[in-house]
Amino acid sequence: MAFSDSFFNRIEKKTNVGKETIMDLAKKLQQNDLKNEGTLREVIQTLSQMTGRNVSKEQEDKIINAVVNDKVPKDIDKMI
Repeated sequence: MAFSDSFFNRIEKKTNVGKETIMDLAKKLQQNDLKNEGTLREVIQTLSQMTGRNVSKEQEDKIINAVVNDKVPKDIDKMI
C-alpha cells in the first residue's frame, strides 16, 4: 500500500512526527512479529514517546488485543 504525501502531512500535522520517522518505524514493524505482545508494547511505548501522548496500561491492553485479534481497520487513511 502506497501512501501519498498528503497522508504523511496529515500525520505530521496531528502528531509532529515526520515522514522519515514514520518510515523508519514502519520498517521496524515489518521486521518483527506484530502478534508478539512484547513487540507491540515496545511499539506503543515508542509511539507514545514520539507523539508526547501518554498511553495508559488499559489503553495499551486494548490496542494489543485489537492487533492480535485482527480487529484493526484495514483502511487507516480514513482513520486520520
